[in-house]
Amino acid sequence: MGSSFQRTVSIFLAFFLCFIQISPIYCEEKVSLTLYYESLCPYCSNFIVNYLPKIFKNGLIDVVDLKLVPWGNTKLQANNTFKCQHGKAECFLDTVEACAIDAWPDLNEHFPFIYCVESLVFHKNYTQWETCFEKLNLKAELVKDCVGSGQGKELELRYAAETNALQPPHKYVPWVVVDGQPLYDEYMDFMSYICKAYKGAPVPGCSSTVNVIKMGRKFTPFCLMHTATSKLSTIGSAITSWMNRVNLAASA
Repeated sequence: MGSSFQRTVSIFLAFFLCFIQISPIYCEEKVSLTLYYESLCPYCSNFIVNYLPKIFKNGLIDVVDLKLVPWGNTKLQANNTFKCQHGKAECFLDTVEACAIDAWPDLNEHFPFIYCVESLVFHKNYTQWETCFEKLNLKAELVKDCVGSGQGKELELRYAAETNALQPPHKYVPWVVVDGQPLYDEYMDFMSYICKAYKGAPVPGCSSTVNVIKMGRKFTPFCLMHTATSKLSTIGSAITSWMNRVNLAASA
């Protein structure tokens, strides 16, 4: 009863906003933007740190439904165990980020945390990931309890199923999809594709410059599937000790 009433109110509000023309943005469906990634791929961290924030700064986020899927090129093995491209540290941080998304479903709450962690990855200092809780004034227990229990693994299994169901299948990460269409090696031009897909009134973020899709880049970096494990697979001592504490607490 309550949910039905809330849905009716939401629909009425949307039509009302369109009618009085408070903002034309409410009158059109948002463009879906999904990023399939893995936490320790340097090209994923580069995209999250240096490219994605642009849509928050130029207002384009108002017409975008952004979803982050931290799984990437990870392989699901027997007994639902994971083999991550960049080693156990990546499996751990993927789960941390999955738990953060679950703990704070609002994009404005979980994206700053993931941005913070990926900034540390980008600067090769990811073992300090726990500092992001204090920096953002977030409750660390929500994520740590999730990671230390079976909940984190369940979340990752869902992301695994979603990633493995992609059609066409992903070939590398970052794998950026706009309204169901993968951008392949043109993912850095994601804003141009968003503007092209959006059918509403003009928005500030869609300038004439952004609308030009830059074809034929000489080199677009990504982490291919089935490639050799990089040096990032070395588990940082801070992460190792934290995982040991979790295991000891669980067995106590």
